[in-house]
Amino acid sequence: MSKVIAAIAGFGWWGKHMASRLRGNPHVAVKIVVEPVTERHDDIRALGITPARELSEALNDPEIEAVILTTPNTLHEEHVTACARAGKHVFCEKPLGLTAASARRSVQACVDAGVQLGIGHERRFEPAIIALAGMIREGSLGTIMHAEAAVSHDKLIHVPPGDWRTVKATAPAAAMTAMGIHLTDLYISLFGRVKTVQAMVAKRVLDWETGDVVTVQLGFEAGMTASLSAVLYTPHFMRMHVFGSKEWVEIRNDTHPDTPGGIAELVRARTGHPHEVVRYNWTDTVVANLEAFAAAIRGTAPYPITHEEMIHNIELLEAIAKSAEDRSTVHLS
Repeated sequence: MSKVIAAIAGFGWWGKHMASRLRGNPHVAVKIVVEPVTERHDDIRALGITPARELSEALNDPEIEAVILTTPNTLHEEHVTACARAGKHVFCEKPLGLTAASARRSVQACVDAGVQLGIGHERRFEPAIIALAGMIREGSLGTIMHAEAAVSHDKLIHVPPGDWRTVKATAPAAAMTAMGIHLTDLYISLFGRVKTVQAMVAKRVLDWETGDVVTVQLGFEAGMTASLSAVLYTPHFMRMHVFGSKEWVEIRNDTHPDTPGGIAELVRARTGHPHEVVRYNWTDTVVANLEAFAAAIRGTAPYPITHEEMIHNIELLEAIAKSAEDRSTVHLS
């Protein structure tokens, strides 16, 4: 498979991480990084990549096939649409939008232009999650009764006051757009559409308008229930626990996509049997997602996250934000 020639838009924390991790990748080559802050251009050149100030410079380059967006949440629809209209495949860092209507417009722009849309939900590519999904698909757990998930990290606690990540309008419901949206994506991939949402936000340590803790209760169309929590201050942690009628499975994960090292531990429990434990080493799930995006562009494999799942995740984000704000139960049609 020939390399996909790409541009990255945005050279903040995550754009820098992607540019660094893709160096020498056999499937994706980054030619341009778009960054309006010119003080960062020397760091871009140090990676052997050409800096540009405007997205139009990448869109007008005939060699660029795809654009990877790591821009602020409020710019995602505008940038996805611009890329699609320019005939560029587009990989958008999560969230795809802040409203379901926005997400639908972005998806439709890509459909109309006939370009591939990818989304930054790398948790799906973790080996332990892939193993869990296989167990559920095969019916090993029996009837799914309930699931629990929790995530935290302290990587954003030093962002400056007024940063877009701290404001409800651009990062609603505390940690949802930073971390919780990965958990809802996993739930959708495992259990399907959500029917009801109850959410609560708290402000415990960080003086952020959006809060620093979110907790959510979900009811699914398929009948199971689930809960999730996301915390923006404590050390990195991720746990997912799925309870079936035959057995339960728990994943505890001390790895983070941007930091090599650590392990994920998967535990299976069945009545009358000793617990089974499998440990998985860190893998670069960000790159795995981008390589899946490249494979879809080349037509060698379908992209594993569907448009319907992308849109439903934003429907769910919007419902969580509304429920947390109103202290209400939100019913999704």
